[in-house]
Amino acid sequence: MKKNIIITLCALLFVTVSIFGLVKITDAHLPKPEVTSGVRGELGIDKNINEETIDNCLQRTDSVYRDMRMLIDPANYEAISGDAYLSGFVQGFEVVPLPYLVNVTGLPKKVGNTYQGETLFTEKDGKYIANYEESMEILEYLFPKDKNIFLMCGGGGYADMTKTMLVKLGWDEDKIYNVGGYWYYNGKNNVTVKNTKHGKTTYDFWKVPYHDIDFNSLHEVKNEK
Repeated sequence: MKKNIIITLCALLFVTVSIFGLVKITDAHLPKPEVTSGVRGELGIDKNINEETIDNCLQRTDSVYRDMRMLIDPANYEAISGDAYLSGFVQGFEVVPLPYLVNVTGLPKKVGNTYQGETLFTEKDGKYIANYEESMEILEYLFPKDKNIFLMCGGGGYADMTKTMLVKLGWDEDKIYNVGGYWYYNGKNNVTVKNTKHGKTTYDFWKVPYHDIDFNSLHEVKNEK
């Protein structure tokens, strides 16, 4: 009898630990998004959940994780000590290039222009106009409104632009976090894409969970110019 009681208690303890472990990963309370101060605040980077703390918020079933960089960005981000190549990413993040979603403006002069091709939306005077019949459907698929959305990029700018667009189009800003820039990430969930051997650099882009957009398969909306 005593042995059976001990076994039962151990089983209950295991279940309790399992449940609380699950809660810690999936249901732990998130602080409300709060923009930090200073230069990083100008980029909309969050005070509480950023490059230093994002490891504590990974693998949540109530959240999605999006890195807004291109695999190779035409802009000269090396001019501001950045990297035009997606040389690595945080495990759990999926890459959705912002320049494919909307025209990017306001980059520093020494960085130049990024991709100038087709986009799902066109931003003009703070308004976002769909260029394709499927534009909103694609956006809602990539950024589910019922999830917390963690955004990242190289330095924080693309993530900020993405949050601005989503909020303007009806997303709840209290569920969207600008985590900041991969260039400043030193956590334990780094996935390296860039390799340098014998003086030669290659990129393992096959590692990247990447969302491409086939504009040729979409139905264009004839917007007034």
